[in-house]
Amino acid sequence: MTVSYRQPGVVLTDRRYTVPLDHADPAGETIELYAREVVASDKAHQEQPWLVYLQGGPGFGANRFVGKGAWLGRALKEFRVLLLDQRGTGHSTPANRQTLPLRGGPAEQADYLTHFRADSIVRDCELIRREVTGGAPWTVLGQSFGGFCTVNYLSSAPEGLTAALITGGLPSLDAHADDVYRAAYPRIERKVAAHYARYPQDVERARRIADHLLAGDVVLPNGYRFTAEAFQSLGILLGGSEGSHRLHYLLEHAFVRTPQGTALSDAFQEEAQNLLSYAGHPLYALVHEAIYGQDDRPTAWSAERVRAEFPQFDAAKTLAGDGPLLFTGETIHPWMFDCDPALRPLRETAELLAARTDWTPLYDFARLAANEVPVAAAVYHDDMYVDTAHSLATARAVRGLRTWVTDEFEHDGVRAGGPRVLDRLLALTRDEA
Repeated sequence: MTVSYRQPGVVLTDRRYTVPLDHADPAGETIELYAREVVASDKAHQEQPWLVYLQGGPGFGANRFVGKGAWLGRALKEFRVLLLDQRGTGHSTPANRQTLPLRGGPAEQADYLTHFRADSIVRDCELIRREVTGGAPWTVLGQSFGGFCTVNYLSSAPEGLTAALITGGLPSLDAHADDVYRAAYPRIERKVAAHYARYPQDVERARRIADHLLAGDVVLPNGYRFTAEAFQSLGILLGGSEGSHRLHYLLEHAFVRTPQGTALSDAFQEEAQNLLSYAGHPLYALVHEAIYGQDDRPTAWSAERVRAEFPQFDAAKTLAGDGPLLFTGETIHPWMFDCDPALRPLRETAELLAARTDWTPLYDFARLAANEVPVAAAVYHDDMYVDTAHSLATARAVRGLRTWVTDEFEHDGVRAGGPRVLDRLLALTRDEA
């Protein structure tokens, strides 16, 4: 059953699909996918080509737009858009601390989650494409991890694509997670330096907060154990277009005077716990490093191990001197599964995924080298989340891929840039730019 409804300028239709959990076993267990079809109101009864949007993450449902926000308005000029909640996210069959115990213990949960990587998502797309388009190929727009999925699409099912558009999501084709994070920490350090250059008053504020957290146990109202490392992880904001400003506004109201002395303010704690909690997107924490697994080497908490190679990120050592505290970025650490109540029940499951050594390859080098699908990618110079050098190496490996390298945007350029980013990429795939 489909349900249609309206928002300003658009008609929306809820769609649901049943797909195999394991595409290698199509007669086995199934899960449900949810997607929202969007069409411009004045084109609702017209035939149009389709564009499927793959959200970043992993672990996030598709954007919940109101009307024609961000890039969507540009897309609706010529496409029907399918906003897919990738498996385990949004309104699709959920995978979280409440539902995963239905699988059994940690071993069964970890086995289940091996089916939540890019290869399974692409096979989902191919299965539902035949129903959505009647078999016609469609255009894919992949943001961040959605771009990783798009490169897998070009490797495994290019016949399903009219064109591929990638924003901030050209992955390395062969890097281990260790390589990814060795490249990431210096970029993160540059982003932190840029933040302090913009807001020099935040140097002392950040040191004061970290010192307070190191001095004693702090538990946020939702039960999150707020450690200095957790505070540093708020640096993930610095990868977005407004992130530096958001971090600044968070830090400026951290403390309040009380009858018992100075304390972290309720307002600061409320905002911090909302930013830190993985309750709404636990898959991000569970399979984040697994998206880089392609061989017999375990990821083995790569971001945590590699961080030890960069001692300048150690909060206690920083506070023993007079240097600025460094925030961290898009990294997942084992302590998160101790601090976050939404992740604590899944700690053993996460450990099993980190130890896994049977990951299948995600990219087909030969097929990418022979690619015939028009592909364009926005590569954001010094993107905090995806290494520029890795992206450009992949661009050279994909036949016909055209890049737009820009420092005008951060990682969320497709949102912050409105229609401009999508307009540029479409022009590149059509040899109009």
